[in-house]
Amino acid sequence: MACAFSVIMNPGEHQRMWVASDALESVHRLEQQMTVYREDSELSQINRQAFDGPVSVEAGLFGLLLKCRELAEATEGAFDPTSGPLIALWRRCRDAGQIPTQEEIDDCRLVTGIEHVSLDEEALTVSYDRAGVELNFGGIGKGYALDCCAGQLETQRFDGFVMHGGQSSLLARGDHNQQGGWPVGIGNPLFTDKRLGTILLRDQAMSTSGSNIQYFRHEGQRYGHILDPRTGWPVEGTLSVTVVAPSAAVADALSTAFFVGGVEIARQCCDNLPNVGAVLIPRPDRGRRVRPVVIGIPDDQLFWDFEQVELPSSPS
Repeated sequence: MACAFSVIMNPGEHQRMWVASDALESVHRLEQQMTVYREDSELSQINRQAFDGPVSVEAGLFGLLLKCRELAEATEGAFDPTSGPLIALWRRCRDAGQIPTQEEIDDCRLVTGIEHVSLDEEALTVSYDRAGVELNFGGIGKGYALDCCAGQLETQRFDGFVMHGGQSSLLARGDHNQQGGWPVGIGNPLFTDKRLGTILLRDQAMSTSGSNIQYFRHEGQRYGHILDPRTGWPVEGTLSVTVVAPSAAVADALSTAFFVGGVEIARQCCDNLPNVGAVLIPRPDRGRRVRPVVIGIPDDQLFWDFEQVELPSSPS
């Protein structure tokens, strides 16, 4: 998953350190299961074999596949776990100092879309309906790993901690210093050394997506790393999206989906999915202050730095 995982705990018995260490160690097992960068991973084997016939899947991973299908449908394809061919195409073109042709993008889109993946819930098997389809958990894997690690800690009666994977995906449980949750900063996507504000996580997960750091330029045009799987082209117009949800996997997937789909998809999902909220940061029309769009997050959970933020608006 190409990032560090950490646990921050409230003070307690030193034996808790070993329990937390064991939970973090399980990330290596999950990486081996989910990565597409190792030929012997379970996911790589699925991608090689699933067009030839149904492939058995470990129960936890099968549950993740079901969640991927649910979220892909809920976001109308803005989250797409089959967009790996598009990602690989853009990576190759970036390394070669060029952008893909529309024909190359269209060829990739022939093998993308959750409709090409069949899941048998009784047999716990997965199959693909055409050659070239492949699953990639890059948009949800870190969150899933956090959910699994947190589950281990909760079985040991950990009552107050926050975990993160690469700092962009977090999961908080319990309370810190009698604040009613865990305070977590929301970064300024324009000035990455500054904090726009703080959100108080109350037994919630949080994920942030943005393209202000990962991008490349070609012939004067800036191209971000987040692709719209429905078009095959990088997304423009939004600086960052932060999502809170009960599950880190859900927050992880939806932060990307809302970055792609914008306020309309975000509003739709926050209305229809339980306990999901979002903060979207559009590009400012003028000046250096941003105007967040807040959906489904109570005012008493958000604390803004108004030197950098205009009063946030809530869509009707």
